[in-house]
Amino acid sequence: MRNVLFVLTTLAVIGLAFWAYRENYATQAALSEVDELRQDIRAAHARLAVLKAEWAYLNRPTRLRDLADINFDRLGLLPLRPEQFGFVDEVAYPAPELPPILDAVEVSGTREDTE
Repeated sequence: MRNVLFVLTTLAVIGLAFWAYRENYATQAALSEVDELRQDIRAAHARLAVLKAEWAYLNRPTRLRDLADINFDRLGLLPLRPEQFGFVDEVAYPAPELPPILDAVEVSGTREDTE
């Protein structure tokens, strides 16, 4: 009986060692994947910063004004003037959609009817 217990204990230790070995390598693989993802995110942030800088450079008002002047014949773009802009209170916003009435209460009659 004692030998069976020793064999079962040895098999349990071997099984746990195998499980710990697999978990260790799975954890290392997950950590390396997280590192790769962080590097990708850093690279994407760097690309985004460059794209924002390029967008700001290309949308300079002087450059756009010059492009509008150069392409006036083809596009017919006119320079912007302050009179062309409106005020916020002049904007016609759509009326909010009212929810359907589910529990209607019928009110009829006059005050004299209730007395």
